[in-house]
Amino acid sequence: MIPLYKSFFRSQCIIAVIFICMISPNSNAQTSNLPSEAQQILNSLPPMQRQLAINKINEYEKENRNPKQSTIEETQLTEETFYEYDESNNEFYDLERQVEPKSRLIINFQTSDLASNQDLLRIEKDLFLKKLLGSHYLTLDDSGVLFLEGLEGIPLLGLTEDDISLRLMAEPVLSLFSIEARILNQEPIGIEALKPFGYEVFNPDNSILQDEANNGPAPSNYVLGPGDLIRVQLFGNVNDIYEYEVSRDGSFSLPEIGPLIVAGLTFQELRAELNKLIQEAFIGTQASITLGQLKTINVYVLGDVIRPGSVIVNGLQTMVDALYKSGGISPIGTLRNIQLKRDGNVISSLDAYDLLVQGDMSGNSRLQAGDVIFVPPVGKVVSITGAVKRPAIYEVKKDSSLLELVSLAGGLTPEASPDEAKLERIDGKSQRHLISVNLNDMSASKMQINTGDVLLIPEVTPNIKNIVELSGHVHRPGNYPWYQGMKITDLLRSIYELKDGADSNYILIRREEKFGGQVTALSADLSAALESPGGESDVELKSGDKVSVVTNSYNRQSAIQNLVNEIELQATSDSPAQKVSIAGSVRSPGDYPFEFGMQVSDLIRAGGYLSYEAYTVEAELTRSLSLNDIDDIEIININLQAIISGDKKFDFPLKEGDEIFIKSKPSLHSNLSISLEGEVNFPGNYRFKRGESLNDVIRRAGGFTDFAYPQGLIFLRESIKEKEKEQISDLIKRAEADIAQQSINGSESVNFSQDILDKLNNFEAIGRLVVDLNNGLSTSDNIFLEAGDRILIPNVSQTVTVIGEAQQNTSHIYRPGLTRNDYIDLSGGLSRRADKKLIYVVRANGEVNINSYSKWFVRKRNIQIMPGDTIIIPTKIDTVNNLTLWTNVTQIVYQGAVALAAIRRFN
Repeated sequence: MIPLYKSFFRSQCIIAVIFICMISPNSNAQTSNLPSEAQQILNSLPPMQRQLAINKINEYEKENRNPKQSTIEETQLTEETFYEYDESNNEFYDLERQVEPKSRLIINFQTSDLASNQDLLRIEKDLFLKKLLGSHYLTLDDSGVLFLEGLEGIPLLGLTEDDISLRLMAEPVLSLFSIEARILNQEPIGIEALKPFGYEVFNPDNSILQDEANNGPAPSNYVLGPGDLIRVQLFGNVNDIYEYEVSRDGSFSLPEIGPLIVAGLTFQELRAELNKLIQEAFIGTQASITLGQLKTINVYVLGDVIRPGSVIVNGLQTMVDALYKSGGISPIGTLRNIQLKRDGNVISSLDAYDLLVQGDMSGNSRLQAGDVIFVPPVGKVVSITGAVKRPAIYEVKKDSSLLELVSLAGGLTPEASPDEAKLERIDGKSQRHLISVNLNDMSASKMQINTGDVLLIPEVTPNIKNIVELSGHVHRPGNYPWYQGMKITDLLRSIYELKDGADSNYILIRREEKFGGQVTALSADLSAALESPGGESDVELKSGDKVSVVTNSYNRQSAIQNLVNEIELQATSDSPAQKVSIAGSVRSPGDYPFEFGMQVSDLIRAGGYLSYEAYTVEAELTRSLSLNDIDDIEIININLQAIISGDKKFDFPLKEGDEIFIKSKPSLHSNLSISLEGEVNFPGNYRFKRGESLNDVIRRAGGFTDFAYPQGLIFLRESIKEKEKEQISDLIKRAEADIAQQSINGSESVNFSQDILDKLNNFEAIGRLVVDLNNGLSTSDNIFLEAGDRILIPNVSQTVTVIGEAQQNTSHIYRPGLTRNDYIDLSGGLSRRADKKLIYVVRANGEVNINSYSKWFVRKRNIQIMPGDTIIIPTKIDTVNNLTLWTNVTQIVYQGAVALAAIRRFN
């Protein structure tokens, strides 16, 4: 939550809003529920801060608050937390990602929730603002500045994600937006990822250079000086051990011998001198002379180092030890010419590359008191990247060549392509150039390099020569070596190398005559080839062929489409696409690559052969005779029966663009079926032939059962359902327009109209067809069936239902002789909103009956009520202007409800 609090510190106004929200027991994260005082403060904030406050209130309430349990004490504690928060002590804050030079950002601009209609209209009309909406991938420049079209640069260096949002919303032109920013990971790539070579070795965190000099023996050439501890052990006639430290004047004393000046002597010289003196002073006595604690000396490490100044080392330590103790060499210091100065003279020079690249320690001189190690600025710097073992930025000597640079980088990797190297160089006019270099050419590899050069050595292309690629529905896909004369049976030696469901009769081969050239396709019949290896069906492969084994399923067209698309891209105005098509009754219809010498049987094989419903007597081929005239086509009849029987003379060759259509058997129409449900002796799905009627299928189903109620038959048809959807959609548009006009005119019927429209929006199209069917299986019309029809035969109904503007909508037991008004009275009579003139009856089969009146307003005979009927009492809508429209709407709503209720009762 610290980043949340951190954002609150940006504005005391925002803190005030948060505080007021928290102490209000009835407030929550929605601004509309804030106390009036909080709302006033919120409204007084600038757009940027107002939006931020709303966002933070929502976040805080969602994650941390339970409004029913909040107390003033908790709120006061949280308020104190706001003011006492010390971000310097927060370890999580330190981990918050910040903007760096060239940072990559994802910034999402959305219209503010508080934007007014005028603000939204401004965004819509301003092309710049409109283009900002949505998410954008943006990169900052070298100074961490963001540039947006139409705005001056906005500096973001060092800001966090929350800070970026605040900073951008502070721009007046961007205050209309709610802005979210995300800083992407800053992992450099390519040349930007290169680092200077060798500097990390001198880092104090590197344990490689930790001093072990005190634990090893002193070398014979070690020069003694004040502070060294000399240990002398005597054995023989005299047995004793003496330890003496070399004094400041460079001397030390032994019994019977006296003081000796040893400063400046090497350890080897000291041992020789002491042994001679001891043998003279102590007859029959020998000595073992060693060094104990070594002296410490001060040396100076100056120049381009991390911590220049005085360094304390022991007498055995070297230049590298002193550099290590000074924090290492800075990035602008040299590694190739580290100087050791003694008494004002350069006595040696260390090339750290000798140590790092070759392990040569010869230049690492031992130090003496008062020595100065000086690190000059770095010299000529070049970069090398690509297929080398150590890509990095290297410091090179004055006359170094490209070959020496490659050697510094550890040499080439096995994947390198040295003859395609590129050298990026800045000339004397500060212009950058790219030079091709063949490192296999000795003269080119000896080219001298300049400071700032970048040598790029690419890898060889991933393409492998002399291979054949196998993919698709096989057990062992991959690359296989190609050899001259290789056949398809050499690649696929057995049918068992294919997975279950693979089409062994159509193996697709993609071929390029030369790399990057024209793509062609051919196919192989693996089953035929395996029966006769080396025969006509055993296709010879070429280097680079891509062999694909497709499935024998209906969806294999997706595996072939990529090659077809590739072939289509090669088509020109003079050369049509090299593809053919097959449609109709085949297993896998679609487009297929055209092959040289392709025949009708080959395309049928490509389509997975004929399906079971295919008409095997004849087929039809459509061929375009002109590239420019789409109407100039030729229809060719194909003797399919002769081709199937193997008569070659009827299996004529195809041309690119040909289309074959395989007809279906005339008597077989798989989609001609209906569903017959309910009270028939043999319900179920029935296939029918064209011209069959409803009566015919009911007879085939054994007729009605003794419990059937044919007068209540429910006939559902998809084509009618689609028409109903169109009618309802049209009525909804007209009704919405009429309600809008009512609102403008201030009509009192708006609420009623809106209620009816809501019901119409929720109305489900039924697709019911009214059928007058009786027990004798006779209808007033001969109803021919359509595919997908659903016929529901209910059992005998015993109810009459009253719905609409009655006092009580209910169902009643059918009683012979009762009239429409009798059933209405049984439902409590009409309500005040009932329209007496438009009461109508919907029969069980969906037929609508309405009372008619003579021109003299004398009512005719009442409608006879039958079992299963529904009496509908509509609402009086005389106050509505567009009376016809709303009458139609209410009728559709009521009748749809009746039909839907009938279907539900049946189910």
